[in-house]
Parts: sequence; C-alpha cells; structure tokens
Amino acid sequence: MDNTQERHTFIFLIIATAWLFDAMDVGLLSFIMPIVHQQWALSNSQTGLISSVSTIGMVCGGFYFGHLADRIGRKNTLIATLLTFSIGNLILAISPGFYTFLGIRFFVGMGLGGELPVAATYIADIYRGTKRSQMLILADSFWALGWLVASFLSFLLTPVLGWRGILVVTAIAGFFAIVLRKHIHETAPKSTGTQHWLVSLKNTFKPWTLMLWLAWFMVMFSYYGMFMWLPSIMVDKGYGIVHSFGYTTIIVVAQLPGYLCASWLAKRIRVKYVFAIFMLGTAFGAIMFGQSASALLIVISGCVLSFFNLGAYGAIIALTPELYAHNIRGTMTGMAQGIGRIGAIFGPLLIGVLMDHQISISIIFVIFMVSLLIGSITVLALPSADQQPNGEVTK
Repeated sequence: MDNTQERHTFIFLIIATAWLFDAMDVGLLSFIMPIVHQQWALSNSQTGLISSVSTIGMVCGGFYFGHLADRIGRKNTLIATLLTFSIGNLILAISPGFYTFLGIRFFVGMGLGGELPVAATYIADIYRGTKRSQMLILADSFWALGWLVASFLSFLLTPVLGWRGILVVTAIAGFFAIVLRKHIHETAPKSTGTQHWLVSLKNTFKPWTLMLWLAWFMVMFSYYGMFMWLPSIMVDKGYGIVHSFGYTTIIVVAQLPGYLCASWLAKRIRVKYVFAIFMLGTAFGAIMFGQSASALLIVISGCVLSFFNLGAYGAIIALTPELYAHNIRGTMTGMAQGIGRIGAIFGPLLIGVLMDHQISISIIFVIFMVSLLIGSITVLALPSADQQPNGEVTK
C-alpha cells in the first residue's frame, strides 16, 4: 500500500466516525424515548413527536450545512456540525420538561442532519469509480457500530446515569471527534462565485433529481418509522425495556453483514440495482416483522429487516454524491438527505398516531412494505453515474 492509499485509509476512518457519532445519538434517542415516555407520562403521539422534531432539525441541517460545505469547504463544515450537536446535547441533558426538550432537540438535529451529507461528500471527493461506491457503503456501516455503542451505553449506563447522563456522555464523544478532525485536509476550495455556482446547480437539476428525492423519502420513511419505535414496539408486545435493549442489539448486529454484502455487490453491479434489491428485501422483512408473535420470530424477522434496510441505506448514500459535479456535490447531497428526512419525520409520527388509534403492528408494517416497494421501483429510473456530464469517469 502506497502513502496515498494509507493516507486515504486513515482519513476514511476519521471521517467514518461521523456516521458512528450520528448513529449513536439517533440510537440513544430511540432507547431514551420509552424512558422519557414513562417519566413524563407522554402519549404515543407526543413520544413520536420527539423523533419528528429532531428530524425536522436534520432536514434544515442537511440543506444548510450541505450548501455550506460547497461554500466554505468540507472540513470546517464538518467541525461546525459536530459542535452544533455536541453542545446541543449538553444543553438537552438539563432540559426541565417536554417542550423544552423538543426545542433543544431541533438544534441537535440540525448538527446531526448536516454531518452525514458533508461526510459523504468528503469521501466522494477522495475516491473514484466503484471504489467510491464501496467506501461510501463501508463508511455507512459505521452507523451500525454507532447503534451498537448506543445499545451498550443504554444497557450499562442508563440505570446508573439516567437518560440525562447518557446525553452528557454523547456530547463528550462529539468533542473527542474534533481532535480527530485536525488530521484531515480540505478537499474542496472555497466557492469563487455565486453566479457560477447557480449556473452549475441549474444545469444539474434534472427531472430525475425528483426521483432521487422520492427514493430518499421512502428509505428514510421506512427506516426511521420502524427503527425509532423498535424498542417501544417490543415493550408494547410485552417485553421489558431491558429485554428490548437486548433484542434490538441483536437485530442491529445484522446490519453489518448487510453493509458488507451491499459493498461487495456495488463492485459488480450498478449501485442503483443494489439499492433496489435491498429495498425489496426490506419489504419482505417488514411483512415478517409485522406478523411475528414470539421473541424468536421478532429477532429473526428483525435481523432480516435490519440486514436489507441498512444495505439499502448505504447504497443510496453511495449513489447520490457521484451523480453531481464537485462544486455542488455538498449542496445536492444535503438536499437529497434533507428531503429524505421529511420521510423520517412522518414515519415515527405515523406509528405513534396509528398506535394511539389501536391500529395493529401488522397493518403498520404493511404500510412500510408498500413504501419500500415504491422506493425500489423509483430508483431504477435514475441515470447511471457515468451518464452525468460532471467530467468524471465513475464507472
């Protein structure tokens, strides 16, 4: 391995921590939700609103920080997103009640929503071809590692520190990542002119961009709707909070081979086909999970769901930045993820409302199955990366 490859590998590992810390925060929120639900005597709709408000912040963060990455550079923007959610979590830990919690969580969401598209853009800048797709999917696999960290922190430390103490631990981890960020270099020069940037944006905004946004909407609608409520659904099925943490941890482990399989396929077929295959697999897993009645079936179907859903998530993250030119890549990746997170707002909120109206879990998961089928078909309408007039040979 030459020095350039070693340097890229080192940088890759640093940038991939963005996924880990992002997922750790989102995962901890899903584990905290049933605790806050009980402590503050919230309805299911109010509990779903916690996730949805956070995701509204992620939408705004994706739009704002994605654009900022094209204007002032990837490195500084990454640090800005990290500070936003780290400091936000420190403040969140002392929130006195539900509505204050919601307001602070919006700003935490902005940092989280901005971090991933900027990190994905950075990795897309330093790799080319199928290697780029593989590395983006592998970077997204750190999301599973973040969920595992969240699981263990919740299981081990929640009885000792409570949910407020857990949030403080999350903030400390974010500050530690800033130290790591000093080792990365800038991959994009600061923008030299708004007019040139707007022309590039106009030339790139094609009708298929709307199809990409719809695919993002469906994958996030299903992912956040199902996984943010997973511990709560298990509690609702009669399993204790501790048991739900354990089952969720097993299910999350299944994400890792899903990512590896998607990365392996990305070297052999186009990424949009990888996405479609994994979305269909997720639809099958959703039906299995909705029909599961025993702990064993819940774990098996949850593993199938987790394997395919996160493989699909990695595939669309790999697909998006390579469709756009370098000088607008951050903006368009941030916009795509921001639009997708609108789906992430409605997913958890929908489950809360339906559960309050006594709609069965099996019916709820049929709804997710339909959304996954739509997403798998939609992405096939996207052009291949090598058809884009961006001056790069990516396939």
